[in-house]
Amino acid sequence: MYRTHTCGELRIANLNEQVTLAGWVQRTRKMGGMTFVDLRDRYGITQLVFNNEVDADLCEQANHIGREYVIQIDGVVAERSSKNSKIPTGDIEIIVCSLNVLNTSAIPPFTIEDESDGGDDIRMQYRYLDLRRQCVRKNLELRHRMAFEVRRYLDSKGFLEVETPVLIKSTPEGARDFVVPSRMNQGQFYALPQSPQTFKQLLMVSGFDRYFQIVKCFRDEDLRADRQPEFTQIDCEMSFVEQEDILEMFEGMSRHLFKTIKGIDLPKLPRITWHDAMKFYGSDKPDTRFEMRFVELMDVMQGYGFSVFDEAKYIGGICAKGAATYTRKQIDQLTEFVKRSQIGAKGLVYARIEADGNVKSSVDKFYTQDVLQQLKGAMSAEPGDLILIMCGNDANKTRKQLCELRLEMGTQLGLRPKDKYSCLWVVDFPLFEWNEEDQRFYAMHHPFTSPKPEDIPLLDTNPGAVRANAYDMVINGVEVGGGSIRIHESNLQHKMFELLGFSPEKAEEQFGFLMNAFKFGAPPHGGLAYGLDRFVSLFAELDSIRDCIAFPKNNAGRDVMIDAPAALDQTQLDELALIVKQHTNN
Repeated sequence: MYRTHTCGELRIANLNEQVTLAGWVQRTRKMGGMTFVDLRDRYGITQLVFNNEVDADLCEQANHIGREYVIQIDGVVAERSSKNSKIPTGDIEIIVCSLNVLNTSAIPPFTIEDESDGGDDIRMQYRYLDLRRQCVRKNLELRHRMAFEVRRYLDSKGFLEVETPVLIKSTPEGARDFVVPSRMNQGQFYALPQSPQTFKQLLMVSGFDRYFQIVKCFRDEDLRADRQPEFTQIDCEMSFVEQEDILEMFEGMSRHLFKTIKGIDLPKLPRITWHDAMKFYGSDKPDTRFEMRFVELMDVMQGYGFSVFDEAKYIGGICAKGAATYTRKQIDQLTEFVKRSQIGAKGLVYARIEADGNVKSSVDKFYTQDVLQQLKGAMSAEPGDLILIMCGNDANKTRKQLCELRLEMGTQLGLRPKDKYSCLWVVDFPLFEWNEEDQRFYAMHHPFTSPKPEDIPLLDTNPGAVRANAYDMVINGVEVGGGSIRIHESNLQHKMFELLGFSPEKAEEQFGFLMNAFKFGAPPHGGLAYGLDRFVSLFAELDSIRDCIAFPKNNAGRDVMIDAPAALDQTQLDELALIVKQHTNN
């Protein structure tokens, strides 16, 4: 038996017990005739004691073990004279009777501590060592618990977990596919699924009226902190439901997760339309941990000779409570922030509300105090507040710029704590978005999203005004899940393909299997998918999803630990009938 207990298990109640432990050496400390070793496994750390006066040979052996050696010890549980309240085993220590080195270790390239001296690149290269760190391990334990509770909740609601194929057919809509060549069908390719969308709809046609799957998905797209080329979805679908049924079901699942994992009683989630989200926050995933909603100011600020405002199509402002103390240097830094290429604004106007109620602004020479008082009233500003105003000729673009400023102010003012959660549903998305370059409509979600029933007549007259029967769940400004009621009638689906520019032949080629299935009695159905990685990272209060994934890719989409992607051997290429174009670095 390698161990009788784990390194996180023993307590004062185990005093005088003979135990066997095994694990990795976290650190060793020599103090006089005593050697102390911190032994670590997945469950915690236990202090070992070697006494030179009791067994000099054993103590000498302990002095030669290094960090990350794998060892096994026998010993007796004793009470620590100098207790450590920072660890659960801090009241006890093990007086070691025998030591067995199971394996030696090279010197690790970074310290395996919560506060490591290893940068991201080196930790990703040696990810198997990084996973030994308690903080990273806890994220994966949290991920396990959340996946377990998802399964528990959905099972209690009658959902069946069904696996869908990983090798599928490529479709041109959405993000880029990862493609897989076929040796047996040379010149033809599978694609890895961006989601199990069509298969879960086919399961509804099959009569499996409640489906879910915790499933790997793949998208060959540019990466960010909350994106990976492979990611995990909690994918769900239901039959004989309307939007309200789905929102209630999965709001219930979110409430279950918050209660069981975080101990938080989640209130009923507010709902906001996509139009209002864009109007008041400049984002379809607004962070509602704080207010600072946009106020349109064209009626207040135009017509007074300030050409920047007079010629703008949109003027919007936010009120930062208590920020009138910002210095000119701080405001200049905010101006430079919005002028960065990533945001692209041309400038920023500010107005301070003084202690006496007067308004002092950066455009005083154009506006009387009476007009500035109207501004103060429109913004519901009070003494001590700071008003920040942006304008432009493209309302949507300016709102997005103002959104970035709002989030930056929320961060600077401490209004976005990671342990505070604000959840909501965003509903009534546009069904289509217009692409100026291609001069055509694209589906805002995917081509199987149903329009609002009352908007169906607009498909023939004004497609851009049609609202989707779609919804997103947003937590702290992060879209954690989204879905829609699906089209289940063949004629409406054909109309959708037509508006998206599919010829009948192209629609048949890409989605004929689904359309044929609809001919055999497709029920009304809908669903949604949560990003498990994003959900876990929010609960773990992380800035990136990488630390809640066991073996993530870096920002270039590479696995630096196994050095993938990599070139194939010429023999493999020949078997696949592939010719690889050689790239040179210029």
